Amino acid sequence: MKIGAILSRFRKQILMLFDICALTVCYLAPWVLISGRAPYAQYSSLLVASCFLFVCCFEIVYGLMGMYDSLWRYAEVVEFFRLCTGSAIAIFLFVASSLLIFQGTGSQVPTSVYFLSAMFSAGVTMYSRLVYRMYRNVKLGKKGGQKARRTLLIGAGDAASTLLHEQFKKPSPDMNIICCVDDAPEKQGRYIMGIQIMGTTEDIPEIVEQCEIESILLAIPTMDEENKRRVLSICNKTKCNIKILPDIVKMITDGQDLASRIRDVKVEDLLGREEVQLSVRIAEFLRGKRVMVTGGGGSIGSELCRQIASCEPKELLLVDIYENSAYAIQQELRRKYGDKLDLQVQIASVRDSKKMDALFERYRPEIVFHAAAHKHVPLMEDSPEEAVKNNVFGTFNVASSADRYGAERFVLISTDKAVNPTNVMGATKRVCEMIVQAMAQRSRTRFAAVRFGNVLGSNGSVIPLFKEQIACGGPVTVTHPDIVRYFMTISEAVSLVLEAGSMATGGEIFVLDMGKPMRILDLAENLIKLSGFIPYKDIQIVFTGLRPGEKLFEELLMDEEGLRKTENRKIYIGAPLKLNNQTFFDHLMTLKQIAYTNNSDNLVQALIDMVPTFHHKTNCGQEPA
Repeated sequence: MKIGAILSRFRKQILMLFDICALTVCYLAPWVLISGRAPYAQYSSLLVASCFLFVCCFEIVYGLMGMYDSLWRYAEVVEFFRLCTGSAIAIFLFVASSLLIFQGTGSQVPTSVYFLSAMFSAGVTMYSRLVYRMYRNVKLGKKGGQKARRTLLIGAGDAASTLLHEQFKKPSPDMNIICCVDDAPEKQGRYIMGIQIMGTTEDIPEIVEQCEIESILLAIPTMDEENKRRVLSICNKTKCNIKILPDIVKMITDGQDLASRIRDVKVEDLLGREEVQLSVRIAEFLRGKRVMVTGGGGSIGSELCRQIASCEPKELLLVDIYENSAYAIQQELRRKYGDKLDLQVQIASVRDSKKMDALFERYRPEIVFHAAAHKHVPLMEDSPEEAVKNNVFGTFNVASSADRYGAERFVLISTDKAVNPTNVMGATKRVCEMIVQAMAQRSRTRFAAVRFGNVLGSNGSVIPLFKEQIACGGPVTVTHPDIVRYFMTISEAVSLVLEAGSMATGGEIFVLDMGKPMRILDLAENLIKLSGFIPYKDIQIVFTGLRPGEKLFEELLMDEEGLRKTENRKIYIGAPLKLNNQTFFDHLMTLKQIAYTNNSDNLVQALIDMVPTFHHKTNCGQEPA
């Protein structure tokens, strides 16, 4: 049997034997100090008897208080407090019993022996355990070996302290924490559990180079999103792998240790956007209602279905032309809600006005979210008639059915590309907004549109494309080094769409606050870094030039629409346009005739006539004056 196994098996007995030896020495030492030499012969019987009594008092008290059942390598403050308490009780018991036992013998234990033996015994038992704990932790801390990455810790607060404490107890084989940074001036140059705080977050690039850091860990779970984005931008200037420590409160409720919850930085973290929770207003708006979602199998539509399902609707009707995506979200919702959710899935095209009428007549939806649309800009440039048929007249068909069958609200999912459009897709979505506003003037149904920019990870967005290109070893294709886009997460966009829908009174174009725009080049570089590669060295970035209909920037609000705030700081309202309904619908019918003759040139001109702000360019991208 190995020595380690023997020590582990007889740990309790070994510790008791150590205490007996240590306590004996601690009791004899004061006698030697008092006499200046070996104890006098006349004290030998008293010395032996009192030493035996001294050791017995400690061992009995320690045994009753469970001192030999604790794992001292993991000892916390409470364990050492119990040890101090036990020592005090043992000393009191020894003094009291020795006074009673030796009172009639004619000799007494000197008072100084009581004091010194108490001090020595408490100190030795305490510090022996403390030294053992530190030795074990340092020894375990070296087990990571050379594979452990040299890590810089951002933050020297409670989360960092908890992580370092856990790291000493149960070291991660992948992480060797070298130093810290923190923006608090009073912490500069100080230490946290032996780890030096070497500067602020602005000093990260220099510290990384100086200390040969390989990994950076953001350990401030409570940091606001704007500061998180700033710090991560600084970290991205280095070649280090970047990870984030999650919210400790969530970690505790999940019952998992801290180190296991450290995760890689996601693209969403770089946006610096706060998480949006479903409000009570949204829940009340949807609870007990019959809700229809067109395009319910798409990225936006499926998330709409998820969040609507959580609000206990009376019935959820999912409509999509693509059966595979509709089936996927159907199975997901059935697994999660079972019979609690009355879910209906219909495969249908919004182009089919008779089918839309049939669905409205059968299910009588009270709230309609219209997300079905063709959204891919270059493809719609090549097939403008399909964009018009699906986007414009799909919207018109669903909106007309909503009006005809008395739906309470109709919410159109629009896009920032509808503002001063330079492509067919954007122009068709602008016409859709005009349909919504025109219908609002003559219908009891509350029609509204919600306009926002790109969402991360949606079908056809750059994120899945970049990830696929990185997985293949590159190159990553970016159209232009200066192209910028607004981004938000799918869940945030949908939450705000639902909130805007609950506010609609008729004819509004709700505009979501997309925050600050992000350069697509920065997004590509960050994704490459988050994948463990170095841009341009491991994965090449190639600029392909702006595509037809694409521009360098996107606008969220047309100048003539104005802007007013709502009670939600992330939602604004553009003033409704004043449309001549009869003229508008006449133009709409002309547009339909041209679309179904498949005459692309005439169709683009008809769109220009209907949307005065539509500037169609084969090679656009320059900012308009």
